[in-house]
Amino acid sequence: MDTENIHHQNTGDESGGISRKTLLKAALVAPIPLLVGQAPALARDARRTDGLLDPTPFCDDGDDPTVAQTEGPYFKPNSPRRTSLAGPGTPGVPLTVSGYVFGRSCRPIANALLDFWQADTNGAYDNSGFGFRGHQFSDAQGAFELTTIVPGLYPGRTRHIHVKVQAPNRPVLTTQLYFPNEPRNNTDMIFDPSLVMTVRTVGSGREATFDFVLDIVGTPSPSPTPTTSPTNGGGTWQAGTDYKAGDQVTYGGVTYRCLQGHTAYAGWEPPNVPALWRRV
Repeated sequence: MDTENIHHQNTGDESGGISRKTLLKAALVAPIPLLVGQAPALARDARRTDGLLDPTPFCDDGDDPTVAQTEGPYFKPNSPRRTSLAGPGTPGVPLTVSGYVFGRSCRPIANALLDFWQADTNGAYDNSGFGFRGHQFSDAQGAFELTTIVPGLYPGRTRHIHVKVQAPNRPVLTTQLYFPNEPRNNTDMIFDPSLVMTVRTVGSGREATFDFVLDIVGTPSPSPTPTTSPTNGGGTWQAGTDYKAGDQVTYGGVTYRCLQGHTAYAGWEPPNVPALWRRV
């Protein structure tokens, strides 16, 4: 299995040419300026060379009960598909996180799965439901946007947002996003400065940006357009079934192997959730 490491780009654009990522940045309606003394947090701002972009370094989560559970003890599969984890009445400081998913050759990755989860404003995770949990897919330009709140603090950690990122038909990357100028950044043993977002205050809320650079050269093979259709695909996969890692099912005439145990439900058909199923 390929290893998906990622590296956050923080090299300023010192060249006179216009790179593909520079053009993508120019397409944004309101580019977010850098804070004083803060390095660029966007891969699309990185200097374009004839070489490949560095992948973002893998970030191991110190909350892990065992080494194998790098996402920490609070990850739950089957999160609902949504781009907003918070509404107008949700307690906390409003936050939007946006950016792109790129490959190392500076090509945006469409239909990349991004699964986010975080603590609420009091530092608590919802382990009984799916509060502050949700997944989405990058658009045709590799862009994503998440609406949420600034997560609260809990003992031993600085502020952070968990995320799994997966290009179509490629391994899952698990990492965390951090906030600049947090006092606990200096004492959190897991904190990685390369994973700090660019953040600015807008009114009573905050806007953050971060680009993921997956360890992929070229353009990943396409996957079916994500859907929430509850059809069974004419195979053995069935919503409501408890699947274990290694189980095999058929869906739409194709065989899939389960990558991690979960309860299936409509919207998580094998072609739609490469984090849970791999085509055999």
